[in-house]
Amino acid sequence: MRVLHIVTGLASGGAERQIQLLIRHLPAHQQCEVVALTNPGTVATALRADGVTVHHLGMRGNRDLSALPRLVRLVRSGRYDLVHTHLYRAQLYGRLAARLAGVRAVVSTEHSLHAGVIEGRTVTRGVKGLYLAAERLGSTTVAVSRQVAQTLHSWGVPPGRVELIPNGIDTARFRRPAADRAAVRRRLRAELGLPEQSWVIGGVGRLVPGKRFEVLVDALAELDPASRLVLVGAGPERAALERRAVELGVRERLVLTGEREDVPDLLAALDVLAAPSTAETFGLGVLEGLAAGLPVRHSACPALDELPPSAAPQARRIPSEAAAYAAALRDLRHLNDHTADPLPHPPAVGHYDIARVAADLSALYDRLARA
Repeated sequence: MRVLHIVTGLASGGAERQIQLLIRHLPAHQQCEVVALTNPGTVATALRADGVTVHHLGMRGNRDLSALPRLVRLVRSGRYDLVHTHLYRAQLYGRLAARLAGVRAVVSTEHSLHAGVIEGRTVTRGVKGLYLAAERLGSTTVAVSRQVAQTLHSWGVPPGRVELIPNGIDTARFRRPAADRAAVRRRLRAELGLPEQSWVIGGVGRLVPGKRFEVLVDALAELDPASRLVLVGAGPERAALERRAVELGVRERLVLTGEREDVPDLLAALDVLAAPSTAETFGLGVLEGLAAGLPVRHSACPALDELPPSAAPQARRIPSEAAAYAAALRDLRHLNDHTADPLPHPPAVGHYDIARVAADLSALYDRLARA
């Protein structure tokens, strides 16, 4: 079976990384290629390193209609049995191109949909109308959480057209022998300029307003001087976060790593993962923190909301406010001061293991291809 994934871009982000991870774990009979409508960034490089063919359509913007016939030709010439689209622009153009090229099995994963917001943009009547028109061109829409599925239903997408397949995590990447983990922890703390006895809070994700990392910068100012904050990711909010840290007198205690490929290693250098975002549709970063053996303090994680509290006892949900994070982190430090040993994997980590998720997606591909 030949499968083409169509995605808006391939810069480092949750949806883009999820595509790479799924392709790695799909069975050999499902041969995948990827086309980025624009911006073939670091994930495109990583996919090619894995041996995956990546096409770049060179689309100039949302209204570059000349991209549609190019995409139709690409789909038709590739003789794909199934097309899988990801993210709003790719869903609009990809579903239509697949149908025009004669592909009957068309799947789309909805990664980031809220009642009034999709991928950070406000849902106007026009945006919603285009989304629903394109959705009808597909065979199935995959929701990554029940929250996303409920939003799709509220928009008018029939329940029978929605399949719930969550995001997955590569659990094995976060599990390592104690001696190896300790060595990685020492090396990265030295590389990042973190004092040996510092207590390190981490946040992982794109530096965009929705992630609310300014809450952690403000909380840092309320913690003792031995505390450090490491933010892993790149984005337009970097300068604003730096300015805020300067205003609060904590710039020397803030480490901004930029975009990194070694997130599992960086998590080993932390003492706690903090995730103040209130606009998550899954909460992949929270699960990765748990897989790395960290206590987690978060403000939104639909993936955990769908499981009983016993599935992740080391995760606690708190309001996305600086005072709340400062208090929670202060309490956690008091309980775990100078404890570098990882916590055991909670049941939630196994529940969302990528092998299980990829098996569910593979079964969906086979079913749609036979229909």
